[in-house]
Amino acid sequence: MAVAGQRLLGWGSLILQRNSMRWDGKVYEEVPIAHIKATYNNTHIQVVGFDNQPLSRTSCGTEGFQNAKKGTAIAAQTAAMAAAVAAIKGLTMGGLEVISITDNTPVPHNGCRPRKARRL
Repeated sequence: MAVAGQRLLGWGSLILQRNSMRWDGKVYEEVPIAHIKATYNNTHIQVVGFDNQPLSRTSCGTEGFQNAKKGTAIAAQTAAMAAAVAAIKGLTMGGLEVISITDNTPVPHNGCRPRKARRL
């Protein structure tokens, strides 16, 4: 219910407002997106443009880490820095600016029970 002096916005107007948002003259849908997939064994990072064309792609394995070392935090940080440098260098040369980089790693809310710890 709307309070006196206010009006309700329908879904159409909300979508229209979102579509008309701009950053440095670029429409919201034309902003590049960085996809980050962090697993226990590796981290994959891919930066795509507004037309889903890959701008840069890297992982811990491509940065020189092998086997179990790919799952460490240092390997993920190295891969992220390499992807960010490649993407930012390419985008700034093209006249674009990186607004934010978001991590969309799925986190279970007490899902499946993990495996028992390995004893050596």
